Amino acid sequence: QVHVAESGGGLVQAGGSLRLSCATSGSTSSVNAFGWYRQTPVKARELVATIFTDGRTSYEDFVSGRFTISRDTTENTVYLQMNTLKPEDTAVYYCNALRVTDTATWALASWGRGAQVTVSS
Repeated sequence: QVHVAESGGGLVQAGGSLRLSCATSGSTSSVNAFGWYRQTPVKARELVATIFTDGRTSYEDFVSGRFTISRDTTENTVYLQMNTLKPEDTAVYYCNALRVTDTATWALASWGRGAQVTVSS
């Protein structure tokens, strides 16, 4: 079983930056990607960015050009560098280990507590 734990959230002014970290542990034999998601009290959890184990990355349009997902395999950690933050980026951010196929995506870890990101205007 895979485990994840997010850290690095906080309060930042609009235009500022934050870096989130996701420590992973456990069996990753079925994992072929890691993803960052976010959720607000009025919006369902949504995908933000994905990094595949072969190094490919993908981003949702609303963060493209501002956020960067990366992975340190020696530290078993996945990062989300968030620049030019906007108030609408305010959310709880979650990471997960994924199994992505042509037809579906499975989250393989239990969802963690997440990291609260608050962007003030």
